[in-house]
Amino acid sequence: MSRISQFFAGHPEGLQLQEFKLVTKEVCKLPSFFSPSLFKKIDVNSTGLVTRDAFVDYWVNGNLLTKDVATQIYTVLKQPYLKYLVQDDFKPLLQELLATHPGLEFLQSTPEFQERYAETVIYRIYYYINRSGTGHLTLRELKRGNLIDAMLHCDEEEDINKVLRYFSYEHFYVIYCKFWELDTDHDFLIDKENLIRYGNHALTYRIVDRIFSQVPRKFTSKVEGKMGYEDFVYFILAEEDKSSEPSLEYWFKCIDLDGNGVLTRNEMQFFYEEQLHRMECMAQEPVLFEDILCQMIDMIKPQDESYIMLRDLKGSKLSGSVFNILFNLNKFMAFETRDPFLIRQERENPTLTEWDRFAHREYIRLSMEDDVEDASNGSAEVWDESLEAPF
Repeated sequence: MSRISQFFAGHPEGLQLQEFKLVTKEVCKLPSFFSPSLFKKIDVNSTGLVTRDAFVDYWVNGNLLTKDVATQIYTVLKQPYLKYLVQDDFKPLLQELLATHPGLEFLQSTPEFQERYAETVIYRIYYYINRSGTGHLTLRELKRGNLIDAMLHCDEEEDINKVLRYFSYEHFYVIYCKFWELDTDHDFLIDKENLIRYGNHALTYRIVDRIFSQVPRKFTSKVEGKMGYEDFVYFILAEEDKSSEPSLEYWFKCIDLDGNGVLTRNEMQFFYEEQLHRMECMAQEPVLFEDILCQMIDMIKPQDESYIMLRDLKGSKLSGSVFNILFNLNKFMAFETRDPFLIRQERENPTLTEWDRFAHREYIRLSMEDDVEDASNGSAEVWDESLEAPF
């Protein structure tokens, strides 16, 4: 208690938010960008001040002092009448992070991009942590995920791009640019014809149809036949990080045409037929379904070889490649030829996820394209004037 008192010494009337930030970090051991949320929770009458007694009453007498960090964070962020966190609960954190983190300082002159960055971080958090997919993030999910570690890392690390989980600016930039490239009329919605162009026409029409049937995930766009930015974030994370559990669940639902929790030979053949047709059109030697089915069974080693279940996929390191075989021709070809560049990348950085490697490659490519545009005096305008890129 004496440690608490020393922070309030000389301030009998209480601490203002700026002064309270030290209490958040030194006493509560929470990331500094939690200060406004914690301050608001204690200053219930919005006086602009937090007294020592009010702090002790909330943090010590409210038994938060002895709780684990996840429970502390959950309690500070949660609305009092709910038993879960909603996306809006994270917005004050992101606002404070954008206002104070040195790695995000350059965005301060462009509030619209600050907003997009904050949205993207929140969507990424919910994609990986809210495993129930309800939009209601529970304490149990928060404890099971890696968000707390990422927040603490973010608070200590000045280079935001080193915080690969959720907060990397470069990762946001790649996601947003990918969406912008597809959203040709810039109405912040994309349709099937837009999405079919993703990854240099990598995906089949059949898989795009399944995505737009909203079987893997209901769209939040509320516009018939259109995918919004949040829906796209879920798609790109699923497409570029097929080793992750949320991705395996997303694509499993797509291939499971009758929704019975089992992938049959007929379902896999339905999707592979279009791949076969595309190979023939490109004058490539087609790999017959019988051969590819044997290969997939060898890769997954399911409990019963007559079908594949989600648990079989989660137990194999090669599951992502199975989905690529079925609906992504470019990645299927790279897998068949065992692209030495990709193999070398994996060996050099075994701790990086597929998503991390993809985002790194794409960021370099996009940066080089921007440099070329700058050299030609911006003759190829990618950005709408109202949303001119500050990057």
